[in-house]
Amino acid sequence: MPLDSLNASELQAIGAQLTNDSSKYENRADVEYQWAVKAYHHAETYSNLISSVDPKVLKLTRLDDDIYKHFRGEFPDLNVKELDVDFLKTPEQKEKWRKFCMQYDQQQVQDFNLGTLIRINSREEFSEQNSTLVVRIQFLAIEIARNREGHNDNLQKKHVPS
Repeated sequence: MPLDSLNASELQAIGAQLTNDSSKYENRADVEYQWAVKAYHHAETYSNLISSVDPKVLKLTRLDDDIYKHFRGEFPDLNVKELDVDFLKTPEQKEKWRKFCMQYDQQQVQDFNLGTLIRINSREEFSEQNSTLVVRIQFLAIEIARNREGHNDNLQKKHVPS
């Protein structure tokens, strides 16, 4: 079933299921599909947002300043322009990211550990080849950095009418 064939009620129902305690779920194809729909919807919404608003003034959370400062303090040399997915998934990086992420529990950032799609190359739009899975706080940290450091500016310029 194509993702764009779902109506708002179906997407809301899927979203409601995905906010439940993950330990209650088995690895079932229908649950994975529901997660994929939510992740796709989030990616599509974010893509529309950064292509229509100046990314430098975009605020993703009430904690953007703190997240950015913390992120660049922990990952000062991480290339956010083009992510090295293999590097992000090394055991050392996973542990470093886990410690970073756990500081943003549900009280700090809602759904901080929800699986989220992120673009690998910031100069390109979302696509199957240009996406990888991260948790929401990683997405926020990297995208806040991309917005502030000008790496998402080209997407907004692509969509501005001439």
